[in-house]
Amino acid sequence: MGEVRKLQKKLRQIENLEIKINLTPEERFKISRKAELRSRLAELQLQLSGPQQTLGIVGDGKKEKMKRQVEDVPEALPSQTPPASKILKGEEESRAQAAPAPAARQRKAEMGREQERTAAAKVSDNCQDVSGDCAGSDEERLLRQEEAEFTSLKASWEKAKFRLRLLQGHSDIVTCVVAVDNLVVSGSRDTTVKVWHVPTATEHKNLGGHTGGVTCLAAPPPEYCKRLAWSLSLSDKERFILSGSVDCYVKIWALSIGQCVKSIYTFNAVTALCFVPEEDGYIITGSDGGKVQAWSWDTFQNCQSVNAHQEAVTSIQSQGPLVFSGSAEGGLSVWENRGSDRDPLRLLHHWNSQVTGCGGGACGRLTLSPRGDRVFLAYGRAWLKILHWRTGTMTRLTNHSSITGVTDCIHQTGGLLIGSCYDLANGESRLNLFSLPQCRYLASLTWPDAPRIICFAAWTTGSGDHRWVTGGQDLIVWEQLPSSGRQRGDVTARIDSLMDSCLLESEGDTEDDEETDDYEDNDEGGDEGKDSRSAAAEEDAGSGSWLRCALQ
Repeated sequence: MGEVRKLQKKLRQIENLEIKINLTPEERFKISRKAELRSRLAELQLQLSGPQQTLGIVGDGKKEKMKRQVEDVPEALPSQTPPASKILKGEEESRAQAAPAPAARQRKAEMGREQERTAAAKVSDNCQDVSGDCAGSDEERLLRQEEAEFTSLKASWEKAKFRLRLLQGHSDIVTCVVAVDNLVVSGSRDTTVKVWHVPTATEHKNLGGHTGGVTCLAAPPPEYCKRLAWSLSLSDKERFILSGSVDCYVKIWALSIGQCVKSIYTFNAVTALCFVPEEDGYIITGSDGGKVQAWSWDTFQNCQSVNAHQEAVTSIQSQGPLVFSGSAEGGLSVWENRGSDRDPLRLLHHWNSQVTGCGGGACGRLTLSPRGDRVFLAYGRAWLKILHWRTGTMTRLTNHSSITGVTDCIHQTGGLLIGSCYDLANGESRLNLFSLPQCRYLASLTWPDAPRIICFAAWTTGSGDHRWVTGGQDLIVWEQLPSSGRQRGDVTARIDSLMDSCLLESEGDTEDDEETDDYEDNDEGGDEGKDSRSAAAEEDAGSGSWLRCALQ
């Protein structure tokens, strides 16, 4: 098993090396060995695929992790958080004093299919009581209706088809994408922002102006664009895009004229940003040093700067007046925008990596997607985490049937949760679809030689069909097709039978959980392990903070 871990770690390093533009002879030699290492890894996994291995995880045969029933969460943090000044320093103490969460509330509010079935069984057992018979019938009827709706949704996605179109123009990996009307906007490490016309799959504008790699994009709502357009004497239909870069600038672009209308110098490499449509509007940025800053949409002046995280801010998302920031060390902060001219962000909660379970990666990159009281987290592992951010309760959702899968991005669109997945062992890339809010697996989308996907955007047409765009080593537009008229090369859904049996798991990690989580970063013993750690250090030093924010 030790050799398997070392091979997996080397393959992870090679995959990150491949995205670099300039490679040393030593790095080229390492990349040339990828096929050899994958072949050796496949051989070892085949040898280990006896009765003691389940779904690529070597264990003692007593447990099958993918088929575990949902258990009550053993502990949860208190919903009342200490003052902001104490949150960053005192989380371990507060977590140690946590009180057990009510099991019935957790089961009723947050868990998935297995809890619903358990609840239905309990209702059925109590139906002998005449007073509870009506309530039991209503509960069972509701469960049957929900199950029928899920079965119908799953069947429709099993028949889904997409036509893919490659958008060619970037000379380096695409790090961020956003959709605006019939346009797709992409940012790349090649320092450019490009605007694409989706119906014709052609480049519409090339926005050059950054001197460093573009790390993030955001699109202000139309009403805020209209205000800025009026102040600049532009058409009230003008749309604007925000771009952040390691050159320390946030640039605001007018899409119709293809020009930068405003530049904001932040004094820090910008690694994440979002727009908060509250009051007069705010631009929220995150830096490679862990700083979170707020900027006025009216004056473009800095309103607030907070040293929020220990390492680079890798993801910022807004939800109404709330702002969620995630960092490379695996921590997550929740902020409330108070709409003031000074210090508009108030810290509500901060959960460190010990709570989120997303720490430990040498090149960590946490991406997040909020939904109500939950935040979906991806941290380059074979699973997704779900943080109930008011209490600190964690659940886990399997996103790959093998521990060699890594999750790079996560996205919500409509009633879908979409997680990308890349298998280090065989190079297979795919998108996994889950239903919301239950987080039940629907289907997977992949095709031969699919590239690694690290960013995602989505919208729907007037007829309700899905349009997606994925970025990474390639920039690809996905167009959902009707059930008939398939052509060669169209992508169809497939079902992973191992994923199909997965349920939400509580965060009471067992020994095999910990082994699965930590094997990438705890390679011990032997000269080969030492070489592997040295290679990781060389890679980290050579790629710098930007690589940590581009790919995990």
